Amino acid sequence: MIKSHSATGTSAYAELLRLLRDEVVSDIRGAPRLKTINGRGYWYDQHRIGAQTLDRYIGEDGPELRDRLAAAQALRAQSKEAARGRARLMRVLRAEGFRMSDIANGQVVAAMGKVGVFRLGGTLVGTHAFRCYEGELGVRIGFDDAAMTDDIDIASFERLSIVLEDRVDPPLADVFADLRFDPVPSIERGRVWRWRQTERQALVEFLTPSFDAEEGVRDLPALGVSAQSLHFLNYLIAEPIHAAFLYRSGVLVRIPRPERFAIHKLIVSDRRRDGVESIKARKDLAQAAFLIEVLAEERPEDLAEAHEAARASGPAWRKRLDAALRRAPETRAIIDALPG
Repeated sequence: MIKSHSATGTSAYAELLRLLRDEVVSDIRGAPRLKTINGRGYWYDQHRIGAQTLDRYIGEDGPELRDRLAAAQALRAQSKEAARGRARLMRVLRAEGFRMSDIANGQVVAAMGKVGVFRLGGTLVGTHAFRCYEGELGVRIGFDDAAMTDDIDIASFERLSIVLEDRVDPPLADVFADLRFDPVPSIERGRVWRWRQTERQALVEFLTPSFDAEEGVRDLPALGVSAQSLHFLNYLIAEPIHAAFLYRSGVLVRIPRPERFAIHKLIVSDRRRDGVESIKARKDLAQAAFLIEVLAEERPEDLAEAHEAARASGPAWRKRLDAALRRAPETRAIIDALPG
């Protein structure tokens, strides 16, 4: 049975997310500048350091960001008060039973947020993204097997990472070294896309969509790392949303849309067959089933649209979906009953 959070909890989460999004423009150093690249608008903070003019990426153009930019001066004046407000809201969320990040994973996500990973196109995927849907959907995630992991997966589009012409600072290799993560050797020399923290076997992986027949390793210039390319990933990270990662006073991250996350979990569950992979497949199906049950009640049109978009992507997609749903008859019944 799905249990919802209280109105107090959902309101506190919404306010925390608003304050985190306001923080994006509260530290602008110069004048916001709009660039058009390949027909899309991107805002930059243009400022000078000595004789050098720098462009720091803020975010993709849109009504909400333009409103925040217009109010940037007022938001800067309120930044200290906003920080105290975020701390207070986190206390409310703890009291309301929201799942908080543990210290180890929270430190890693917060460090990546601080250097600009999520600002520069990184999207948190995997189980840590799943946990963020507790706030987005206002429901309690009450089963540990589907909600716990030490692995942190970050995905980004290669092309977006190239066109932004901005980079994380300091480099992620330095950040991970400070957190006692070591690079995991790659088949392709000089291209690192995984870091492992040996003392607790935690793993950080970077991923990117594959648009080719082969799934190779690609570079993400904005993040200063390489990434394993995967089929079906473009569907997952298209049009991500902001979320509050619940650690300390909150970290602003980007996560996939919940309906796309759910359908993508069905697809990838069929790619996992044996041994440890079969355990991951069961977790994938559990997460998909949970979200699909919630979304069928709360956002059925969004879920139906996401399902149809996946099926329209080609026979390989339909084959994976059908195979997964045969193993999850209750979830299939929900999908079959969607509008349209």
